[in-house]
Amino acid sequence: MALPFFYKADIYKQSGFIALDEATSKHVIQVLRMKLDEQLQLTDGAGNLVTAAIADDNRKRCTVKVIAAVQVPQPARNITIAISPVKNASRFEWFLEKATEIGITGIIPLICERTEKQHFRQERMNGVLVSAMLQSQQSWLPVLQEPVKFNQLIATATQQQKFIAHCLENEKKSLHHYLIQSSNHPISTSPNQHIILIGPEGDFTPAEIAAALEKSFVPVSLGNTRLRTETAGMVAAVLLANAS
Repeated sequence: MALPFFYKADIYKQSGFIALDEATSKHVIQVLRMKLDEQLQLTDGAGNLVTAAIADDNRKRCTVKVIAAVQVPQPARNITIAISPVKNASRFEWFLEKATEIGITGIIPLICERTEKQHFRQERMNGVLVSAMLQSQQSWLPVLQEPVKFNQLIATATQQQKFIAHCLENEKKSLHHYLIQSSNHPISTSPNQHIILIGPEGDFTPAEIAAALEKSFVPVSLGNTRLRTETAGMVAAVLLANAS
C-alpha cells in the first residue's frame, strides 16, 4: 500500500528532522489519524522524494524524521502546453489537474487576440497542480508560467518540435501522424522537447496562425470534431505524453 504523500517545498535543504506546516500537520494527525513512527512521503515537486517517520505528533506542527531520500529522474519527454485561459475558471482548472496527472512538464497561459480578459489566479492554479501531482503520486510539478502574449511566445520558443493546433481548413495533418513519423527517427535524433499551442474559444486568428507558421510551428489537427479549448489541451497532452 502506498504511503501517504505530501508536498513540502525545499526539502532538499533539510536533513534529520522536518517540521510540517499547520495544514499538513492537521491532515496527518487529525484526518489520517497517523501515530508516532508511522511513515509518510514528502516531495518538493522538483524530483526530491523523502520517506519519513512521525517523530512528534503535534497536530499544529508535526515533525518527521527522514529515513530515506532519493532523486526521482526527470520525465524523459519535456512537453509544454501553451493554452489560452477560458472564461470559466473551473474548466481551466480541470485542464491543469488532468494535464498534471498525465505528466505534462510545462503549462503556459497563452494570451491571444480572442482570449477573454480575466484575472489569472496564479497561486490558486499552482495549488491545483500540487494537488494533482500528489494524487497521481508524482515527484515533478509542472512549471506553470505567468500568462504570455502570443507573439512573444512564438518568437522565443526553442523546443525541437513546435505545433499549433487550429481549426482553419488549410493544409495540415493530425498530431498523431507527426508523432508516428518522429518515432521512426533513430533514438539519438528523436526529439524529446515539444510545445503545442492551443487557442481560445473561437480559435486563433488567421494572422496568428500565419505568424506561427513563419516561426516554424507545424499546423496540426486533433481530430475530426471541434473541441473546447480545455478538451483540445487534454487530447494534445495525451498524444504527446504517450508518443513512443
